[in-house]
Amino acid sequence: MVKHLSILFIFLSVIYHSFAKAPAPADTLRKAPLWASKKGPYRPTRALKNDILHTQLDLRFDWLRQHALGSATITFKPYFYPQNTLELDAKGFDIKGIFHLDTLTRVDSVTKQLVTEYINDPLEYTYDKRQLTIKLRRTYSRFDTLHVLIDYVAKPNELPVGIAGPKGDKGLYFINADGMDEGKPQQIWTQGETEYNSCWMPTVDSPNEKMTQDFRLTVEKRFVTLSNGKLVESRINADSTTRTDRWVQRLPHAPYLAAFVVGDFAVARETIRNGLELSYYVEPQYAPYAKSIFGRTREMIQFFEEKFGVEYQWEKYAQIAVRDFVAGAMENTSMTVHAENVQNDARALLDGNSDDVIAHELMHHWFGNLVTCESWVHLPLNEAYANYSEYLWNEYKKGPEEADLWAHGELQQYLGEAEQKQEPLIRYNYTDMEDMFDNHSYAKGGRVLHMLRKYVGDEAFFTASRNYLIRHGYGTAEINDLREAFEEVTGEDLNWFFNQWFLSPGHANLKVEKTWTDGKVSLKVSQLQDSTYTPIYRLPLKVDVWVNGRKNTYDIVINRARQTFEFPAAQRPDLVDFDVEKQLLGEVDYEKTKPELIFQYSHCDKYLARYEAITRLEGNMIDSTVRHVMMSAMNDKFWKIRQLAISNFSEYDGLQFNEVERILQSKARVDAHPRVRMEAVITLGSFGDNSNDPLFREALNDSSYQVVSAALDAYLIGKPDDAAEVALRFENAPNSEIVTAVANYYAGLAKPDRYEWFIQKMNKLKSAEIYNFLQVFGKYLIRSNADVQRKALPMLETTARNHPAYFVRFGAYQVLGLLTDIEGVKAMRKDIRNAERDPQLKNMYGQVGDF
Repeated sequence: MVKHLSILFIFLSVIYHSFAKAPAPADTLRKAPLWASKKGPYRPTRALKNDILHTQLDLRFDWLRQHALGSATITFKPYFYPQNTLELDAKGFDIKGIFHLDTLTRVDSVTKQLVTEYINDPLEYTYDKRQLTIKLRRTYSRFDTLHVLIDYVAKPNELPVGIAGPKGDKGLYFINADGMDEGKPQQIWTQGETEYNSCWMPTVDSPNEKMTQDFRLTVEKRFVTLSNGKLVESRINADSTTRTDRWVQRLPHAPYLAAFVVGDFAVARETIRNGLELSYYVEPQYAPYAKSIFGRTREMIQFFEEKFGVEYQWEKYAQIAVRDFVAGAMENTSMTVHAENVQNDARALLDGNSDDVIAHELMHHWFGNLVTCESWVHLPLNEAYANYSEYLWNEYKKGPEEADLWAHGELQQYLGEAEQKQEPLIRYNYTDMEDMFDNHSYAKGGRVLHMLRKYVGDEAFFTASRNYLIRHGYGTAEINDLREAFEEVTGEDLNWFFNQWFLSPGHANLKVEKTWTDGKVSLKVSQLQDSTYTPIYRLPLKVDVWVNGRKNTYDIVINRARQTFEFPAAQRPDLVDFDVEKQLLGEVDYEKTKPELIFQYSHCDKYLARYEAITRLEGNMIDSTVRHVMMSAMNDKFWKIRQLAISNFSEYDGLQFNEVERILQSKARVDAHPRVRMEAVITLGSFGDNSNDPLFREALNDSSYQVVSAALDAYLIGKPDDAAEVALRFENAPNSEIVTAVANYYAGLAKPDRYEWFIQKMNKLKSAEIYNFLQVFGKYLIRSNADVQRKALPMLETTARNHPAYFVRFGAYQVLGLLTDIEGVKAMRKDIRNAERDPQLKNMYGQVGDF
């Protein structure tokens, strides 16, 4: 699954640094720091009394009440020990009846023919709205296979207190159920991870259970359905208004991966090897772009199959975009569900696609769906590989620099979270299973796998991963299974690596000090992390020593709190590059001189080495040498370095201004990457005059929405004579960034008649787009009269309380904070905070207080 972990990352980083920074520990008697690992009770893998072999499910839907009317036939057998009861997870159901299904074959005494009789015996049961305990007719052994029928009604919106997840998770979601929300389609979709599919089907809702399934969905004829496996039958019913679609999955998977979607979708299909169907479900207006959105999936499958040596195992692969999804995406077996923001038109895709998310969910079909973590304790077995697939795809498709850019972002996400908590990747003592879905399991997990790959080498890494998949396919695994797979391939005991990176909290925090004397370089390396809570690490790394423009590479192993390494150097080195691969999960404090950083930029090939040089040289444009490096970097081979260098000239008015401006104008017009063109436009706009207005007007015709948005901001801020005409031209653009730029202009004018325009635009935006738009709307309101401000209060309150996306609720809460001079708003905000259920948002409210 992809969680919404990064939408507010910059904001959260500020919060962490403002509120969560803990001082370095002074002794072992003081109070544990905020980030120290928190231990809950031991979390064993769930004991299985009965094994669910197959689930046949018949579902119909009551849209008005938002109920699912179900009939489930569960095929099972005792796991090992004899059983006289069947215990199933079933949350908040109305149970209508439970029956033992059997057949009896006998010889008719008159006809002497074999006669089959179908037995349908009612069974006694107890039910506490969480667990359904069915009393079987007798005690059965592991050699018996039984069938139980359960008739029930699932009521996801009426779950008793304490049964829904901490964020209101309810497994089954009706979207615009009454059809009254204009512009929003009617949909039904499910989201099972972690243990919420038992809100709509009776099952053993645990990742160490595996079952096959046969789902029969009865819906209005106008709707499309999608579920796991293959569509084997679709028939119009006798009422002539409904249709029943039968989806059958013949390969076993965990119950949390069962899913279905109902709604109005356009479908694009293609077929790859052995008749494997790939299908892409989008809202009808995105039908022309479906293959542009998802079309690289074919190549991804081929790439991952070749990389890991295991073919895609499932019967199809479908991807579907739904409204108001509660996660970024979910890897339900053979049918990934995406949030709506994956849908974009062809022009928006020029600015970037969703390949990272698409690769992540696809990789789960090996790591997570084929081999499933046996409990949520071992979630990183699923998520670390899925996270690392994003690196692998970027490395293959776009090159190592793009992959390293992605990896650096993941490292920063983990380090930001580590300010507040540092947990083992494998958490036997988590407080809540939902806590496992964090930047430890995802970002840190992916970075740890990268270090493992760098240590053992590519061939060993992918061979061991393949062996793990083959050995545990269609089953479950724990962390020791992965370790053993790597040990068998490498012939090396790897407990040290798995203990420090998977089973211990924290990360390396190194201080590196360099000296040169008597023909040798000395590197003093100190591990500064608090060893009360964090290991002293064993760190195999590479060091490059550059002397007179020539490089020598040395392998070192850091394994003590303080060590000194010596390397020959006939003269003072140009540069000593520490961790040449830039693969270390941690923080490194290593002072370098200006000449060393300039040499590093000019001679090191790795993106992260050049990134370090550029970012550590920034803010020193008065120095002519640094300025020339930055001017050169505006033409770097990699777009991100060009963008960073350009941003360093924001508000610049120093020497060589005319030359700098000419380079920026060229970058704004002809650079190959839209983000570089955008940055050049923003930087030119920061100069605060109208001399570049012709260029901004020219950029309004750029192929990139991002560039057009930046050009609109730069042009309209000067309020030229044709500003109103230009704003009108773009106010209905099919892109949120452009609309937000126009909104920023209207916010500056603060005209009351623009209020309805703001509301209409906000109602049409995707959830991921509304947060930024709300900030501009707040600017409009704070400059508006009291009548307009009061008019906005009901909408803002409803959004802050009820919007499906937590970050949109937070955005509305922030805007209300601008209106606290209005009577009652302070009390309203306090009540909103107190009523919030999402633990992530509650934590954010606690950190910002009345801000």
